[in-house]
Amino acid sequence: MLIKYWLRNVFVGSSILLLTACGGSDDEDKTARFSLAVSDAPVDSADAVVACFSAVELVGNGDGPLTFTVGESANTVAANDICKDASGDTVPNTHGIDLLNYTGSDSAALISGVEVPAGTYGQMRLIMAQGSYVQVGEEQIPLSVPSNELKFDSLTLDAGGNVAYTVEFDLRQALVNPVGQAGYFLKPRGVRLVNNLEVGHIEGTLAETLLIENSCTVAPSDTTEPVAVVYFYQGSDLEVTTLADVGGAETHQPYAVAAVYFDDVSAYTFSVGYVAVSDYTAAWSCQTDDDPETDDDLTFNGTVNVSVSGDETVTTVDISG
Repeated sequence: MLIKYWLRNVFVGSSILLLTACGGSDDEDKTARFSLAVSDAPVDSADAVVACFSAVELVGNGDGPLTFTVGESANTVAANDICKDASGDTVPNTHGIDLLNYTGSDSAALISGVEVPAGTYGQMRLIMAQGSYVQVGEEQIPLSVPSNELKFDSLTLDAGGNVAYTVEFDLRQALVNPVGQAGYFLKPRGVRLVNNLEVGHIEGTLAETLLIENSCTVAPSDTTEPVAVVYFYQGSDLEVTTLADVGGAETHQPYAVAAVYFDDVSAYTFSVGYVAVSDYTAAWSCQTDDDPETDDDLTFNGTVNVSVSGDETVTTVDISG
């Protein structure tokens, strides 16, 4: 009888401990860790593209907006003194980033592992501040963002998860300088939000023989000038006649655009970071000027199929035929 009583107490005590442990785990599984960074697919018409970030908002998960202010909220990037107002004073609670310093798979963190309620948020807003600019030579030209914010659609943060997203600025699509208007504008087109577990990176080369055969520029003395441009469209084996330039009206719009540069030795390389897992048609052209505000008459010199896998895997592309 004594042994049975002792075993019963052990069982009951163990059960209480187990239930307590499960309760703690259940509480933890109601939240997620959220990180956000920015990266860039560069543009060759600027020496710097400085974007001023002020805050990040997560909206629409049953409660009011969650706002993370630069230099003020926990787990956000520290404020710096890059962003200036019209009087030359530093704009408080801002962090200025030259996007051209974070190309390909490189990125700059805005939020690192902040704890938030798990669930699906209907929208994420990237709040911008005054002080953004484009550097062209010695001139700093103001850069504006419509409504001072970039809005992105739904994102899901799994319970108990550690989820990292990246905002990819494809500046060849997003950066415009409209005729008759003062300054540059950063438009939502070409700016995308991606889950880092569901993206890959592309690194590629374009054969010099193809450039020669198509009367393209070869071995330029200024290696900062592109010799060609590669456009990526979602879907394999797409007909060239259905592929639009940036601002074009054809059926398939560019998902990403990458310039091809001479490495000053023998290779012609390009790269694209944070590309969603999918199959793509990559089309290349020797025409390096593509006005994002107009439907240009663009000639593609060839295409290849590219498959991108996830978890930030690097896909190598060799365009040689």
